[in-house]
Amino acid sequence: MTSPFVPGPPIRIAGAPSGPLAGLTFAAKDLFDVAGHPTGGGNPDWARQHPVPTRHAWAVQRLLDAGATLIGKTVTDEVSLGILGENPFDGTPLNPKAPERVPGGSSSGSASAVAQGLCDTALGTDSGGSVRVPASFCGLHGIRPTHGRLDLGGMMPQAPSSDTTGWFARDAETFARVSEVLLGETIPARLPTTLVVAVDAFGLADAETAAALQPMVRALSVLVGYVREDLLAPPGLSAWARAQRNLQLSEAWLTFRDWIDRHNPRVAYSVALTLAFASTIPESERQSAGLMRAEARARLAWLVPPGAILCMPTTPFPAPRKGLSLATLEPLRARISCLTAHGGLTGVPQVSLPGATVDGLPVGLSILGAPGSDATLVAVAKAMEASR
Repeated sequence: MTSPFVPGPPIRIAGAPSGPLAGLTFAAKDLFDVAGHPTGGGNPDWARQHPVPTRHAWAVQRLLDAGATLIGKTVTDEVSLGILGENPFDGTPLNPKAPERVPGGSSSGSASAVAQGLCDTALGTDSGGSVRVPASFCGLHGIRPTHGRLDLGGMMPQAPSSDTTGWFARDAETFARVSEVLLGETIPARLPTTLVVAVDAFGLADAETAAALQPMVRALSVLVGYVREDLLAPPGLSAWARAQRNLQLSEAWLTFRDWIDRHNPRVAYSVALTLAFASTIPESERQSAGLMRAEARARLAWLVPPGAILCMPTTPFPAPRKGLSLATLEPLRARISCLTAHGGLTGVPQVSLPGATVDGLPVGLSILGAPGSDATLVAVAKAMEASR
């Protein structure tokens, strides 16, 4: 069984003696700086070839100042370029809800640590789904905040126009407490008044997953009141996914190009393949993807104005088995990206809610809102848990 924590001496940093998170423990994905400890990024060569940070990342410091105690740094897919949670150097953290299956990535260790009850909450990052997917696979609350809302100081970048800090919790009350601190905003009592059900997203999911989520959709409908069906992506979810892939990987190549050129680091074949592809994306594709991003943002602004939310499956299926071949995994990754690409493309906030299973395996229901409606989504998470 692989530990969710990175190899090396244990890390424990006590939080402030009092504060709204006093008594809680947290872990941080190994993309967040912790003073005096290397930031590994899931790759041993990255850790060796970058200086040890002298100050904490903003999100780590924020939680410490609120009274939470840091108990460790967690395993991540290599340089956050993964969505399933399998790391050839550090191993695959346990998914306690599905021990023979992947935890989801790239925030795999953070999700695993929370799901195992080793800490109350944990920091992750989400560029293309790296909090939302493990939240779904491990049966957790997880959030991708509005892009640009939080300070990403001390967080290792991948694709800056998509990168966000996110976090996990097992229960809605803890999720809300942590969210208030990191969002700097009280969770409101008032809920949205309109729910849009994304029929194209439910249609892309496995039939068993779509069916398993229907009781949650009905419960959400009761809470909100007015419900209608619509398409999330009229051009096609796969068209949005292609645009996001081209934008995200183009930026990832710029982020890691000099490191690769200078150090020729050891990376897994799948990561090398991704970066090699990223280096070949032509300017015409990037420009086309940029236009698609503008269209997607306009679509979301119309579809979920303030006071409305949209629901959809977080992932199209439960966690795949560990150790599958690359040829088997590639189409699975492609389908996952069809349901996660809108995050980086539009920048809207999204919360994955636990509560459904397929043959005992967790799957999450996601709710999306207008930019800045992060706290309202957390309020819905609290109301959904209370309604069970």
